[in-house]
Amino acid sequence: MAEGRSGFVSLVGAGPGDPGLVTVRGVERVREADLILYDELVPVELLALAPESTLQRNVGKRGHQEPPFSQEDIEHQMVEAARAGMRVVRLKGGDPFVFGRGGEEASACVRAGIDFEIVPGVSSALAATAYAGMPVTDRRHAASFAVVTGHKDPTAVTEATRWSALARAVDTLVILMGMRNLPDLVERMIAGGVDPRKPSAVICQGTMPAQRVVEAPLEELPAVSSDAGIRPPAAIVIGDVVRLRAELDWFVPGPMAGVQVLVTRAPERSREFEILLRAVGANPVRIPLVAFAPARDLTELDAALGDLGHFDEVVFASENAVRFTVERARETGGFEALVSRRLEIACVGTATAEAARRAGLHVSCVGAGGGLDLLEEIEKQQPVAGRRFLLPRSEIGRDDLVAGLQEKGGEAVAVEAYRTLRPPVDGDSLGQRLGDSEFDVASFASPSAVAYFAELLGDGARAALRGVTVTALGETTAAALRDVGIEPDVVPERPELQEWVDALTRHWRDNVLEGD
Repeated sequence: MAEGRSGFVSLVGAGPGDPGLVTVRGVERVREADLILYDELVPVELLALAPESTLQRNVGKRGHQEPPFSQEDIEHQMVEAARAGMRVVRLKGGDPFVFGRGGEEASACVRAGIDFEIVPGVSSALAATAYAGMPVTDRRHAASFAVVTGHKDPTAVTEATRWSALARAVDTLVILMGMRNLPDLVERMIAGGVDPRKPSAVICQGTMPAQRVVEAPLEELPAVSSDAGIRPPAAIVIGDVVRLRAELDWFVPGPMAGVQVLVTRAPERSREFEILLRAVGANPVRIPLVAFAPARDLTELDAALGDLGHFDEVVFASENAVRFTVERARETGGFEALVSRRLEIACVGTATAEAARRAGLHVSCVGAGGGLDLLEEIEKQQPVAGRRFLLPRSEIGRDDLVAGLQEKGGEAVAVEAYRTLRPPVDGDSLGQRLGDSEFDVASFASPSAVAYFAELLGDGARAALRGVTVTALGETTAAALRDVGIEPDVVPERPELQEWVDALTRHWRDNVLEGD
């Protein structure tokens, strides 16, 4: 953000869900943003394009739940940031002017004297139907269409939306945000003279690998959708164009389409995992069981960073170790020494190595299979004996790598860079959601998450996961699960995110889908 620069607001449509359907200009604005105020359903892949310095704030509303911010709050944040000279992106699902309150936010900019622009997005009303093989217009079936919101109680908006007349006035009717009120909407349309056998469909997670479509005559649509477990976001389509799906159904959903995955990783660590899950059609639901913060006492880390010339190599066992060490090095002035090419950097796992490289560190050695694998790789490059190693880690870091380096004659100094916290979680609610079969898969990426889960649910932990596919990122986490009496179903050969998702997908295909 340039000092004295005039602020600017971009109201950007993020499209219907598939990150590939975002406009080029929308991507450009995200990459230039100082602040992004984004909606609940915005693709995380799009947020990942923003610079690390960009502030990102979820201000989205989700269905009928109480929103974290009122519309007035959102407009205030947007305007005040622009007044401070920031480039603000108000990132909205679909198109800003299609039930997105973009007009209200543009008016707020006008009232405040803030310059703004509108970057249109692809509306789910058009994209979801296209991905489901249902053109909203077709010379053989439909010359007109309408898009309406079904979000409000239909009995309360009778004067605003005359459902029976509307459904008879156009050839294709698309209803957004209408799943909660679907039975009432259908009842009103049929009572108003709409053919109860009219072809109809619901498109769930449209354009995404998790896309699911159910078809039924209008009068049967609420029951069929409920039986199929269809959840928002969804688009409802009513009209003869639904018949074209039999011929034009071109989209192939992901192999785990619709699978609900409990993600217990910390928010800052879960984004890449969630992106990979969505790519195969799964729906990640984040309930963090771990969180991270800098070490309470940074004396030892500061001393080590101030005397990096004493060490030959820095060893990072996790992305968090990289993150907190680099942040502290920047704060204390030790960053230049940390990125020096004289200093060797070794990492456990490719994800840790990528985090180190993104931070500007020169990674010379990677152990893809874990700490002992890294030890072997270090020894291959040059003997450990007589060399000095610094290992920044958490307060509960494992000692096997330290011991291995010492056994081979190296000097290994482990210092605390960060600590693991337990975020507030309602254990009763989590147990209830598992018991109600809300989740198909429960994923654990660390022994800390396993320990907290077992503590929250107590003696009911194992019973809560009955019927749920349990997966662990690696053997260390798998062992922690077994220690509390839970046998994991899926453990990848190497603790890498892509291999984790690949292993889970194979298991789902071979053991779940084939058993149906």
